[in-house]
Amino acid sequence: MRYNNPIIKGFYPDPSICKVDGTYYLVCSSFQYFPGVPLFESKDLINWRQIGHCLTRKSQIQLGTVNSSGGVFAPTIRYNNGRFYMITTNDTTRQNFYIWTDNIYGEWSEPIYVDQGGIDPDLYFEDGKTFFMSNGTDDNGIGGIVQCEIDIETGGKLTPSRSVWQGSGGRYLESPHLFKVYGRYYLLAAEGGTEYGHMVTYARGDSPSGPFEAYPKNPVLTNRNLGGYELQGVGHGDLIQDHEGNWWLFHLGFRQIGRWLPYHHLGREVFLTPVTFGEDGWFTAGDKGTSLTSFETDRIFNTVIQQEKKIFTFENTDWNLDWCYLRHPVAEQYLLELDKAKLKGTEVTLDVPASPTFIGIRQKDFYVTISCDVSLTNGEAGITLYMDEHHHYDLAIRKDENGYKVIERLNIGDIKSIENEVDLGSENHATLVIRASPERYSFFTHADGKDILLGTAHTKYLSSEVAGGFTGVIIGLYAYGEDSLAEFSKFKCEYV
Repeated sequence: MRYNNPIIKGFYPDPSICKVDGTYYLVCSSFQYFPGVPLFESKDLINWRQIGHCLTRKSQIQLGTVNSSGGVFAPTIRYNNGRFYMITTNDTTRQNFYIWTDNIYGEWSEPIYVDQGGIDPDLYFEDGKTFFMSNGTDDNGIGGIVQCEIDIETGGKLTPSRSVWQGSGGRYLESPHLFKVYGRYYLLAAEGGTEYGHMVTYARGDSPSGPFEAYPKNPVLTNRNLGGYELQGVGHGDLIQDHEGNWWLFHLGFRQIGRWLPYHHLGREVFLTPVTFGEDGWFTAGDKGTSLTSFETDRIFNTVIQQEKKIFTFENTDWNLDWCYLRHPVAEQYLLELDKAKLKGTEVTLDVPASPTFIGIRQKDFYVTISCDVSLTNGEAGITLYMDEHHHYDLAIRKDENGYKVIERLNIGDIKSIENEVDLGSENHATLVIRASPERYSFFTHADGKDILLGTAHTKYLSSEVAGGFTGVIIGLYAYGEDSLAEFSKFKCEYV
């Protein structure tokens, strides 16, 4: 069969995967968004269904003062002796911790902290021992992939932290994962930074603690030399063996907006690339060490059909799964129903690293039409295309002393400008429409049976190359103003 990448679209970076009783489970980073760490399941590696989040309570993760692209970094999911573990980092507080559950569809535990620094933590279980790894500096001041043995019940260190591998020479060595395959131990990592030079590298050894010998042809997977190719930034992988004994890499990557336009705004997404072990015990990945936007493979049965949801509405999404908040929401500000949302505004705007009245859904593809009916009493309410507090485009209804207006506002770094407005007079409601292509967003209000264009804006100013950070565009509904009460209905995101 032929499958297309990415297999999970939109801002779902740093994938990690495990397999239990014929079902695959996958987690991703969430940074400053709440609930934290989206959790997916699949039976065939291709079609994924979100089943929850790992961090659902304020007591599990401190996000109140987290800057954009701070908070929850690179989780790992593992299973041992009937229990699931998710280990991650709060990069803002510089703490590594893990939580656990005996029911993948239920709640997860309170955090258990590990006294080892770095980011991108990993757990490996063998013979009653638990090995903890992260990138960083060991107890002797040596940098690299750092490992110690811990007590899984308490998180306490049982051995000193020791640097076990320094990588293949690329910058920003990170994302360690340890596996035992065919009697050897394989240490997977990422190098080059989660940018255009990103890559997957690995080494192998005869014990969980090394010494590790680097793969002679590192990197095993990278798209760093494919200029003009849509899929870039390939790296940060996790290895899995399927039901038939085949091996795969789940990894992140991103799609740039045009062949010669090196910008990406959808965020880092989830990609799947086949892996093959050779007779010498080394493995190769992808098409001559690169990942593709589609793979033809006989490893997956032809009866598997890749499904893709094209229309997202209030009615066919789940507020608790598909939608997210900025940091910790105040529950009283949201009344979320089957076919509408009522949001109560505050004096917290989208322009500060706090928790405004905001609920959003990830933009999943380049071509999309977003529409929603919005009404309000006072203040401002509408749709935002949100990258961070300094980079977002807003299409909203706003009340001032002269009545109501639809406004188009662009926020790019220090430049914040209302580009256009349409006077509504005493009408306090409007249909807002945004049409997206790879290079541009176009903003409309719909009235008298026609769309009125307010303006357009480049997508690249919401890209990671301009804004910085590690997230992607979120399509947000928001309200602002102490006495503002807004109602949103007939919401639709329709992808081409």
